[in-house]
Amino acid sequence: MNDVRILLAEDDTNLGVLLRNYLSAKNYETDLFINGRQALNAFPTKAFGLCILDIMMPEMDGITLAKEIRRTNPGIPIIFLTAKNQEEDIIDGFKSGADDYITKPFSMEELLYRIEAMLRRLTSPVLSKNKESYTIGGYSFDPLKQMLQFKDESIKLTTKESELLELLCLHGNEILERNFALKTIWTDDNYFNARSMDVYITRLRKYLKNDPSVKILNVHGRGYKLIS
Repeated sequence: MNDVRILLAEDDTNLGVLLRNYLSAKNYETDLFINGRQALNAFPTKAFGLCILDIMMPEMDGITLAKEIRRTNPGIPIIFLTAKNQEEDIIDGFKSGADDYITKPFSMEELLYRIEAMLRRLTSPVLSKNKESYTIGGYSFDPLKQMLQFKDESIKLTTKESELLELLCLHGNEILERNFALKTIWTDDNYFNARSMDVYITRLRKYLKNDPSVKILNVHGRGYKLIS
């Protein structure tokens, strides 16, 4: 079996069992839960390394569940399953902390590819990690620990937040081209990934707001610039 244990929350029992059996056959130990509340209660009891969450579930929906999981483990990868190919659902998912999404109906092979791609990024980060830490105004940023520090306050970043902030640091006071960032971190510059990156930029601005000298500027038609 792989070292990664998967938490699967899916209220469609037939689909859930099919997914669990398929992932188990691919050597991923997978625990299935039929609603968000059950999944949340089980999350602290085992060492889960990745979550697959249906958005529409009884008792607790996937977006709420993702927010609660992020409170406990900010860095765990989360993939959303959604039956709705609508922009607002996908963007709400990214705002709640999702790393990726897949729209029903989907092939098992596509889900497996997304799982493996996400795990590869965790074990082999897309960035070179040339520096152990960066100074951003009054902040200290450690990309290896994915930790942002301001005075006595520490913020644990998700993998994508950390990768995006490091790209901004590597292009400090220069323009980080939007398409370059998308292809480096998301591997694809499609519309929904671009909207996802906008969500992450908004989060980073919120994290960096304690130092007014630090700004992430929009450069129209080009990308972003980190000023510190």
